[in-house]
Amino acid sequence: MPHSTAPLLIRSTAQALAAARDAGLPTWSGSLDLGRSTGTALLHADMWEWRGVHYPYPGKLKDRTIYAWDGEDFAPVSRFDGGLIKLVPTDWGVPTFEIDGIKMLPSAKESPLDDARRKVALVEPRGKVVLDTCGGLGYFAACCLDAGVARIVSFEKNADVLWLRTLNPWSPDPETSEGRLQLSHGDVSQAINNIGDASVDALLHDPPRFGIAGELYSQVFYDQLARVLKRGGRLFHYTGSPNKLTSGRDVPREVARRLEKAGFTAQLALDGVLAVRR
Repeated sequence: MPHSTAPLLIRSTAQALAAARDAGLPTWSGSLDLGRSTGTALLHADMWEWRGVHYPYPGKLKDRTIYAWDGEDFAPVSRFDGGLIKLVPTDWGVPTFEIDGIKMLPSAKESPLDDARRKVALVEPRGKVVLDTCGGLGYFAACCLDAGVARIVSFEKNADVLWLRTLNPWSPDPETSEGRLQLSHGDVSQAINNIGDASVDALLHDPPRFGIAGELYSQVFYDQLARVLKRGGRLFHYTGSPNKLTSGRDVPREVARRLEKAGFTAQLALDGVLAVRR
């Protein structure tokens, strides 16, 4: 699906548009793509114009919600199919997303994109073929592209997450990547069986929580990661620290032990594990 070019609204942006109109101003300047770029809207009494298209002023918008034009009105960028998934604004412009109210990307202390950039730097992607196991909004892929990756192969299991990507201006578009980003709708725990031995130079693994996708933390899957990665290749595995306070469980060290058993040398790094294929 191609990326949308229609404006995106959050509550503060809609309020700024209305305030400029009420003040009798002929234009409003700012960002209508979550800080990706800026432009100028022409203001009229009952509508506003952006890039040659007329839009109505929206009604009352909710906080922590991003709205996209659906052809008739501005609707929340969210879907419910067994669970509520939504794109969520942050103080940094770059959005995160939530599934049933659980935030999928860190955004409290820095932009989700800056967080991804620090992690991607650990695998040194320039000139490499990288496997991105759980693509999400594509921030790992975006950082790899910026860093000069030769090719990044990315999988995303959730079709609704792929839909969010088409509306998120910060998600990389495979169609404009000159073939360097290959994004597939698929379950990497199955798809990895079709990836050749020692065919990738580096790995990025950012799975959902263990309770949601335990198969992506299994010894079987880690053995597969070791199989497809070249010797000396690097892997960054995001883990966070789930259940540490409530049960004392140390997921990062559990992951490190399994990776060691699979054929990696592993150490804790940032909020996960950095491992090198032996």
